[in-house]
Amino acid sequence: MKRKHTLILLVLFLSLLFTVDSALAAMVAIKGDDINMRSGPGTKYKVLWKLDSGFPLKILKKKGSWYRVQDFEGTIGWVHRNVTTRKGHMIVDVNKKSQKRVNVRSGPGTNNRIVAKAYYGVVFRTLKQKSGWVQVEHEKGVRGWIKRSLVWGF
Repeated sequence: MKRKHTLILLVLFLSLLFTVDSALAAMVAIKGDDINMRSGPGTKYKVLWKLDSGFPLKILKKKGSWYRVQDFEGTIGWVHRNVTTRKGHMIVDVNKKSQKRVNVRSGPGTNNRIVAKAYYGVVFRTLKQKSGWVQVEHEKGVRGWIKRSLVWGF
């Protein structure tokens, strides 16, 4: 009986491990600028949006060499897998329709100095995550930490 319980626990642990791994693998970012997000999985479908480098997307489905994706605002479309990367990126996801900006800090915590500020929709490359904070770098060279709850991505 004890052996059966151990086997069940092992199976549950392994299934949890694979679930977490597949959830983490379900994100991509755009590689390149002016990339089409389309209404269907092919070039004959209407272009919904033009996306730029680093824009993070959640993969919902795969069909051939196309990904059905969702962005941080909930828009769903299709992108070709060749224009994506698994390198982590984050986008500022707060203060929409506002002039308020989020603080980019020198370290992971509100007691660290502010090195920059960012508006809604600004994209950063993800460097690492620590204790509810994300170390990020902007394409223009700004590097710092943002509270994880203020950004969307991986």
